[in-house]
Amino acid sequence: MRIGLFSDTYPPEINGVATATSTLAEIFKKNGHEVFVVTTNPYSNHVIYEDNIIRIPGVRLKMLYDYHLAFLFNRKAALLIRKMKLDVIHIQTEIGIGMFGKILAKRYDIPLVYTYHTMYEDYTYYVTRGHFDRAAKAIVKRFSKTMADSCSEFTTPSQKTKEALRGYGVNRYINVVPNGIDIKKFDPAQFSPADFDDFRKKHQLENKKILLSLGRIAKEKSIDFLIRGYATFLRDTKDQETMLLVVGDGPGKKELEALSLDLSIGDRVLFLGKVPHEDVPFYYSLANLFLSASTSETQGLTYIEAMASKTIVLCRYDDNLREVIDDGESGFFFYDEIGYVNLLKKILGLSEEMSANIIEKAFIKAENYSIDTFYEKMLEVYKRAIRRKW
Repeated sequence: MRIGLFSDTYPPEINGVATATSTLAEIFKKNGHEVFVVTTNPYSNHVIYEDNIIRIPGVRLKMLYDYHLAFLFNRKAALLIRKMKLDVIHIQTEIGIGMFGKILAKRYDIPLVYTYHTMYEDYTYYVTRGHFDRAAKAIVKRFSKTMADSCSEFTTPSQKTKEALRGYGVNRYINVVPNGIDIKKFDPAQFSPADFDDFRKKHQLENKKILLSLGRIAKEKSIDFLIRGYATFLRDTKDQETMLLVVGDGPGKKELEALSLDLSIGDRVLFLGKVPHEDVPFYYSLANLFLSASTSETQGLTYIEAMASKTIVLCRYDDNLREVIDDGESGFFFYDEIGYVNLLKKILGLSEEMSANIIEKAFIKAENYSIDTFYEKMLEVYKRAIRRKW
C-alpha cells in the first residue's frame, strides 16, 4: 500500500500530532508499506523532498508556539504527490497541509482518511483573546462537523473526543483508534545510572525526587495549576527533597517563570526548555513522578509514555483517561488543588514495594497501546476507505 500522511507538524517538532504521525509512518514502513509524509518546512522558503518527506514552506505563527501554516495549495508539491500514485491520503490536521491533502484527494480521486486529533474549542482564545469566544467555538463545531462528513473514513483517538463530536452533530461512523507508542523506545533500561547521575550533577539535583511536566507550555495545559499546587505542597511540608522539572517550550513559558518567582519557589522549579525529540524518553525515566493538569487532550500520549517509562502518573481527571489509568492502582487522579497536594504527599511517601506495584500495573496498561495494535486498527481503516472507492 502507498500511503500519504499529511500533517502541519512533524518531528523534530514535539507535540502529540507530530509524534502520532511519525509513529504511524514508522510502523507502516516496518510492515512493508511505502509511506510518504507531507508537512511544513520550518527550515527554508522552498519545497524540500527527501527521504519520502515533502516539506512545504508556510507562515510562522509566533502566538501558536511557532506553528507553521502552509498555504492551501502548492503546485510543485502537488506534481510530486501525483507521481506517487497514492492508494490513500490520511490527513492529521485541518488547515494548511490538511486542507491541501483534502484538495488532492478530491482532484486525484484518492480515498481520504481524516483523524481528529485536537479539541479546537480549547484553543479559540489564541485567536479571539476572549472576545466573541462563544461565536468562535460555534464556528469550530460547524467546521469540525464539515470536515468529518467530507472524508471516506473518520477516526479519533479516544471515546471522549467521539462523544464531543457527537455533540457537534457528527452522525457518521467514527473509528476510535488510540494512537500507539513504541514501548521499547521508553524502556528505562536503555539508560545507565551514570546518565542520570551526570544530569543531576549538572543541574544540582543530587538526592532530589524529580516531578516532571513535559510538553508544550501553553494556557490550555494548566501548568500554572501544577506550580501553584507545588508551592502549597512546599509550604505545608517544608519539603527539601523534591524539584519540579518543566521540559518544553511555548507561549506560556515566561509567564510561568514569573509565577514561580512570585510564589517564591523559583529555586524549586527548573525550566529546561525545548529538548530534542529523541531525548524525551530520558526525561520520563529520570523522573519519579509525571504530572499533568491538562483537560485539553484528545488522548494523552504523554501519560502512556510515562507509564511505559515506569514512572508514576499523577494527573487531573479527564474523560479520555478512563481507560488509560485505574485510579489508585496504575496511577492517580486529582480533581482540585487540595486533592493534588494531598496526593503529592501520599505518593512521595509510598514504600518502594507499593511504588513498584503501581509501576508494574501501569506498564501493563501501557502495553495496550502498542504500535502493533495501532497498526492493525489503522490498516483496517485504510482498507475500508479504499473499498469505498471500488
